[in-house]
Amino acid sequence: MKRIMVVDDEKHICDLYKMELEDEGYTVTLAHSGLEALQQVEDAPPDLIVLDIQMPGMDGVETLEKLLGKDKGIPIILNTAYSHYKDDFTTWGADAYVIKSSDTSRLKAEIKRLLKE
Repeated sequence: MKRIMVVDDEKHICDLYKMELEDEGYTVTLAHSGLEALQQVEDAPPDLIVLDIQMPGMDGVETLEKLLGKDKGIPIILNTAYSHYKDDFTTWGADAYVIKSSDTSRLKAEIKRLLKE
C-alpha cells in the first residue's frame, strides 16, 4: 500500500484529501507545516508528497527546496490555490503542480501517474 503525505495548514483540506485518498486505497499521513513534514520524511519517508505552498512559517517553496536537498527521490506535487506560482522557477523542482479544488480528480490522476499505477 502506497503512503502519501499531505502537507497543508488548512485542516479541512487535509481532512478532504485524507478521506478521498484513503478511499483510493492509499495510506495517508498529515503534516500541518513544512517543518513537521521535514521531520516526518526523516522518520518515515512517504512514497509521494502533496505540498501546499502558502503556509505560515516555512512555506511550501522553502519546504520543497529542503526536501529536494535531502535527495530522497520522493515525487512532490505542489498543490495551491494560486496559479501564478507555476511560473516561478523556484517551484519547477516539483514533479507536478495542481490547483486546489474540491474536485480531487486531477490530484488523484497526478498521484497515479507519478506512482506509475
